[in-house]
Amino acid sequence: MRSWSRRGFLTVAGASLLWAGGRGAGPSPFAITTAKGGEGRFRVTILHVNDVHSRIEPVNVRDGTCARPQDEAENCFGGVARLATAIRERRNALRAAGEAVLTLDAGDQFQGSLFYTAYNGQAEVEFMNRIGFDAMALGNHEFDRGPDVLADFIEAAAFPVLSGNTVVDAGQRLGEALDERAILEAGGRRIGVLSVLTPATATIASPGPAVRFTDEIAYLRRAVGGIRAAGAEAVLLLSHVGFSRDQEIAAQVGGLSAIIGGHSHTLLSNSVDGAPAYATLIEDPDGQAVPVVQAYAYSKYLGEIALVFDEAGYVVGAEGDTRLLDDTIEPDREIAARIEELGGPVEALKATPVATVAAFVDGSRQSCRTGECAMGNLVADAMLAGVRDPAVTIAIHNAGGLRASLDAGQVTLGDVLTVLPFQNTLATMRLAGRDIVAALEAGLQGFGEGGGGFPQVAGLRFGFDPRRPAGGRIRWVEVTEGAAWVPIDPEAVYAVVTNDFLRGGGDGYRPFADSAIDAYDHGPGLDEAVADYLSDNAPYRAGLDNRIVDLSR
Repeated sequence: MRSWSRRGFLTVAGASLLWAGGRGAGPSPFAITTAKGGEGRFRVTILHVNDVHSRIEPVNVRDGTCARPQDEAENCFGGVARLATAIRERRNALRAAGEAVLTLDAGDQFQGSLFYTAYNGQAEVEFMNRIGFDAMALGNHEFDRGPDVLADFIEAAAFPVLSGNTVVDAGQRLGEALDERAILEAGGRRIGVLSVLTPATATIASPGPAVRFTDEIAYLRRAVGGIRAAGAEAVLLLSHVGFSRDQEIAAQVGGLSAIIGGHSHTLLSNSVDGAPAYATLIEDPDGQAVPVVQAYAYSKYLGEIALVFDEAGYVVGAEGDTRLLDDTIEPDREIAARIEELGGPVEALKATPVATVAAFVDGSRQSCRTGECAMGNLVADAMLAGVRDPAVTIAIHNAGGLRASLDAGQVTLGDVLTVLPFQNTLATMRLAGRDIVAALEAGLQGFGEGGGGFPQVAGLRFGFDPRRPAGGRIRWVEVTEGAAWVPIDPEAVYAVVTNDFLRGGGDGYRPFADSAIDAYDHGPGLDEAVADYLSDNAPYRAGLDNRIVDLSR
């Protein structure tokens, strides 16, 4: 897989960088030119977001919902009212200049705030309709409440919702509502849009038995030719598979013009230190350059890429970047008023005090998906307490289920629900020591790629080496025996609490589904257990105590 640097293709200072070669000429160098295009070329600008995760209200620097004083103090970002203004102003300016423009969403509108909890996606689709999206990819979280809730969302959408590698059994509402592809008109040109969703959705969400997911690359190799034969002059892939997989797709599938991605919450930027280039350029099997873009998450950034195509629909020039949606953008007043109206029924719930927290509790993606984190310890300890069974001595929770941090001070039920938005319940089982170790190994499968399966634990500690191949990273595991830590016994049976999602094999935890003894998946809600634990231990003080040891450090 060959990748070019942004200096070889893109700038953000007004110049487009055009490829000197043409299709069929083989790989050619890129050369800088100030031309915006030439005879026989056309240009389309894409405005795009991904992984909004129900952040209808603005978010703070840690991506949690902003308290109103924070927003008034200009310390918050995004939110759909601000997003609406940013998209409207750019779209109007581009159209006034005679530019073609499309507005796309790369999936995961669902899950992450009380608006989703209260309205099952109907608030999200209302605001997307108001903003005027042209198409959306399915994300894995669109399946979190099953296919019927997703079908309700799609039926309310004024734009096509796409996923080509999602296969739905005949007679299902979702199958009737979901589109495989779309051909959109932009500036008199027919722009094809394909979409793929990570096949891991089968285990990391709740699609049900009537929904299956096929390999993305195998599907796209068939689909690109089909949409071009149907009249598409260029082909965009609106994907929800993650930045790494997007690059693999670009390198292995011919005929794609560009990839607008999501799922991995990757910030591509030409202005943020350490970020991958916006766009990242990958050479396809025919020697063509395929720009890959993504715009972080949580409505915090808006991506904008202007693509210049040759007559065959391949990209010969591009410019753009992601834009932080900060306080310089005035929120749309009508949408802000509608948010206020919809927020009424959930405000009392959000404001219910739970406890005080003595210090910041880190629940960030960066911390919790790579090692022991304070939020993981809090939730795992709360799970053990919530079971109220002294025989249950081990708790295991997936880092992907932790969606925010907690600031010091008063914690409300709304804060807890923002951390734990998935409405999971406690699940208990008995499990052999060898199966517990296998489950921990499964949780480390996606280490280094932002995988949500990373285990946060209580009543157990382990050492792992991420330098070793997947399947052999766990080096030791210890459990409590009285007041002492002892090596786990592969043949002994232990009582374990987890959440119902993991107990069913979610995030790759197949040992929980396949080897559990006396499993019970319908205990109290996880958010309830955490709220009770905070209340019982107020003022709660977070801490780390070497439950998880990274042996590479």
